[in-house]
Amino acid sequence: MTLNILGLDKKKTEDLAGDLNELLANFQIYYQNLRGIHWNIKGKNFFDLHIKFEELYTDANLKVDLVAERVLTLGETPLHTFEDYTSRAKVPVGQNVSKDVKAVELIVNSLTELLKIERQILDKSSEASDEGTNAMMSDFITEQEKTVWMMNAWLENSI
Repeated sequence: MTLNILGLDKKKTEDLAGDLNELLANFQIYYQNLRGIHWNIKGKNFFDLHIKFEELYTDANLKVDLVAERVLTLGETPLHTFEDYTSRAKVPVGQNVSKDVKAVELIVNSLTELLKIERQILDKSSEASDEGTNAMMSDFITEQEKTVWMMNAWLENSI
C-alpha cells in the first residue's frame, strides 16, 4: 500500500477526492440555484425568503471552498469549470424560479441529492481512516438535515 503525505492510502484518497469533486460540482449548482432564487423571489414571503436564501448561499459558498481545499489536501485538483459542474450535477437546476413554494422545494430537492453524496463520502472516508473528510461530511450532514427539516416545516404551512 502506498501512502500519501497525510499517511493515508493513496488509492483510497484518490477515490475520495473524486467523490469530493462530484460533491463540489453539485454544491456549485446548488449555490447558483440559491443565488437565482435570492434574486428572483417574489410575493408576500419575499422579505423573509430573500434573507434566508442569502444566508443559505453564503453558507454554500463557504462549503464549496472547504470541499475544494479538502480535494487539494488529499493531493488532487478540484474541479473548476462550469462544464465540469454541469456534466456531474445531480442537483436539479432551477431556472427562473420566483415562486416561494417552488424555491423552497428546489432547496429541499437539492439538499436531498447533496446528502446522498455526502453519506457515500462519509462511509468511504471512514473506511479510509480519513478523519478530516469524515468530520467535514458529518458536519455538513448535520446542518443540512436540519435545513431540510426546517424547509419542510415551512412547506407544510404553505401548501
